[in-house]
Amino acid sequence: MNTLTRFLPRRSDYRELRGSWKADLLAGLTVGVVALPLALAFGITSGMGATPGLVTAIVAGLVAAVLGGSNVQVSGPTGAMAVVLLPVVTRYGVTAVYTVALMAGGLVLVAALLRLGRYVAFVPWPVIEGFTVGIATLIFLQQVPSALGVPKPKGDNTAVVAARAVGHVISHGNRGAMLLVLIVVAVMIVLPRLHRALPASLIAVSVATAFAQIAHLKAARIGAIPSSLPTPSLPHLSVSATTNLLSAAIAVAALAALESLLSAKVADGMADAPKHDPDRELFGQGAANIASALFGGMPATGAIARTAVNIRAGARTRVAAIVHAVFLLGVVLLAGHLVARIPLAALAGVLMVTAVRMVEPHNVRAVVRATRSDAIVFALTALATVAFDLIFAIELGMAAAAVLALRSVARSASITPENPTVEIDADEAEALRHSGIVTYRLDGALFFGAAQRFLTELTAVTDVRVIVLRLPDVQVLDATGAQTLGEIVSELEGRGITVLVKGPKPEHLRTLTAVGALDHLAHENHLFGQLDAALAHAREHALRTTDTITTSSTP
Repeated sequence: MNTLTRFLPRRSDYRELRGSWKADLLAGLTVGVVALPLALAFGITSGMGATPGLVTAIVAGLVAAVLGGSNVQVSGPTGAMAVVLLPVVTRYGVTAVYTVALMAGGLVLVAALLRLGRYVAFVPWPVIEGFTVGIATLIFLQQVPSALGVPKPKGDNTAVVAARAVGHVISHGNRGAMLLVLIVVAVMIVLPRLHRALPASLIAVSVATAFAQIAHLKAARIGAIPSSLPTPSLPHLSVSATTNLLSAAIAVAALAALESLLSAKVADGMADAPKHDPDRELFGQGAANIASALFGGMPATGAIARTAVNIRAGARTRVAAIVHAVFLLGVVLLAGHLVARIPLAALAGVLMVTAVRMVEPHNVRAVVRATRSDAIVFALTALATVAFDLIFAIELGMAAAAVLALRSVARSASITPENPTVEIDADEAEALRHSGIVTYRLDGALFFGAAQRFLTELTAVTDVRVIVLRLPDVQVLDATGAQTLGEIVSELEGRGITVLVKGPKPEHLRTLTAVGALDHLAHENHLFGQLDAALAHAREHALRTTDTITTSSTP
C-alpha cells in the first residue's frame, strides 16, 4: 500500500494553482489548439484513423496529467508511436492495437512498481539525437503519398513506399493535394515570424480546408468522426492474441517509457517547476495507455512538442494539461462536422513541417563534432531507425555506445610518473570552505554511464558561493558527459553560485567547446590553466559577495 500511495495524486501537485490558474487555463487552451491537428494526423499516420488519435489525446492526456510525475508534461499520440503501430495495423488490423495498448500499459505499470524510471539516464545523448532524426525522417516519408495525392503503394519499408509514391506522381498525382500541402507549409513558416503566439498549425489546416471547400478541390478528407467518446470496453484477449502481440507490446511499452521520460527530462530544463518523478511518470503513462485502450484509442507517450508549447505558454501546474484534454473533448462534442472536412493533404503538410522542426541542427552538429565515437553512434541509430525499426535502433545504438565507451576507457588507461602539482592541504581546504569556496576534482571517466551521478551530486551542494571544478584527471569525456557538465554549470550559476573550471585536457576542451558546455560559465575568464590562479579568483569572488551582502544588510 505504501508503494501504491506514492503514485497517487496529492495536494502538492496543485500547490501553485491559486496564483497560476489563469496562466494554466490559457496554456491549456493554447496547447489544445496545437494538439488538435497533430492528434488527427498521428492517428491517420498510424493506420488507425483520425478518431483514435483524438480519443487518445483526450483520454490518455487527461489520465497522464492527473497521475503522471511531471507538472507540465502533455501526453498523447506521437509520431514515434505512429511509426511503431503502422506495421501492427497492417499485419493484425486496428483492433489488435487496443490489445497492444492494454498489454503495454500493464508493462509500464510494472516498470513503475519496480522503480525503473531512473535508468533512462543510461541512454546516451547521441542515441537520443539519432533516434529523433530517424523518427523525423520516417514521419516525413510517411506523408509523401498523401502529400502527392496518390494511393499508398504496397510495401513494409517507409522509404521504399515513399519512393514508389514519387514514381506514381505522373500517372496518379493530384495537383489539388500538392497545392494544399504548399499552402499549409507556407502558413506554418510565415505565421511564427509574424507572431510566435499564433497557433500556426491549426490556422494552416483551417486555411487549407476553407480553400479546398471554396475551390471544390478533389482531395481525400478525414470523414465523419463520432460526436462523443466511445463507450469503454475491454479489448478481446486470448492466449493466441496475446502471444502473437507480445513482442509488439514490449516495443510499445519500451517506447512509451523512454519517450515519456526523455520528454519529462527535457521539460525539467525548460520549466521553472519541481523536477519530475520518473517512477510516478511511468505509473501515469501506464495507466494512460490502459485507459486509452479501453476507450478505443492508440498507445500514448509524453509529447515533447506539446509539452514545450505548454511551458512556453506559461503552464505551472498539471491543470494546463487537463484543460488541453477538456478542450479536445469539446471539439469532439461540438465541432466534429468541421473536423470531418479537413483534407488529408493538409494534415500531411502539418506533419512534414513538424518532422523538419523535430531536428535541431545545433544538437546534431554538437554530437557529430564531439567525438568520432559519438558521431558513429548517432549515425548508426538514425540509419537503423529508418531502415529497420525503432527498438532495434535503440538496442544497436546502446550496444555501439557501450562498446566504443569501453574501448575509449581501455585505451586511456596508462601508468605514468606523477608530476609535482599544486595540491590543497587540509588547513587550506577548511579556510576555503569557511570563505564559501569548495573545490571538486573529477577523476576517471565522465561519460554517459556516470553523467547522471555527477549531475545529482554536484547540483545538490548548498551554502556555497564559489565552486572550482578541477578536470585535469578526467580520462574520458564524451558528448553526454560534456552536456551534463554544461547542465551542472547552468544549474549552479542559476542559483547564484559562481563556477570556475580548471585545466581540462586539450582533447576534452575541444569536446566541451563543441557541445557548448563552457558557454554556461558566467565569464570566459572563468576557465583556468593553473589551480592557484583559479583559487585566487575564487577568493576575489567570495570576498566581493561577502561585501555585497554586508552592504545590503547595513541600515
